[in-house]
Amino acid sequence: MLNIVLFGPPGAGKGTQSAKLIDKYQLIHLSTGDLLRSEIAAGTPLGLKAKGLMDAGILVPDEVVIGMIDNKLSQNPDAKGFIFDGFPRTIPQASALDTLLTQRSTAISGMIALEVEENELISRLLLRGQSSGRPDDQNEELIAMRVKEYNTKTAPVASYYKDQKKYFSVYGIGEIDEIFIKLCAIMDKL
Repeated sequence: MLNIVLFGPPGAGKGTQSAKLIDKYQLIHLSTGDLLRSEIAAGTPLGLKAKGLMDAGILVPDEVVIGMIDNKLSQNPDAKGFIFDGFPRTIPQASALDTLLTQRSTAISGMIALEVEENELISRLLLRGQSSGRPDDQNEELIAMRVKEYNTKTAPVASYYKDQKKYFSVYGIGEIDEIFIKLCAIMDKL
């Protein structure tokens, strides 16, 4: 099973590249944001718990998110693999994900990080904000805060996978198809 963590700051191109990787390698896209929305919409016990927390302005705890990931894995027993998007965001989440996957006799095959300079991220997100309608893509100060949050809280997860010799980096500036070719070269080795 091919399980990939696609990693990078907001605006690095994860969404664009994950869609191409999913199509080529027939992977299941596992986005924690999508999982939360679908569990809430389905009215599952985990979804109801998450909704109550979110309505109260409380972050959904890792164990609830891991439970949702476990549900998604259970719903796709014949999957060729998964692409994790937006998760893990912390080292405890990465460790919990490893534990969950080990219980299912699988593991993360690799983390692929898209590396993009901050000025390029800001430009991309402002451009995306013109069509996305997302307020957080239209304000340069908010974008800078999101990138800073990523650098301080999420980027350290890379060291977790480096220690496991599962970290791979791709320069995320250039033509979409050129970047995709570089990603595929890594995927084919995994």
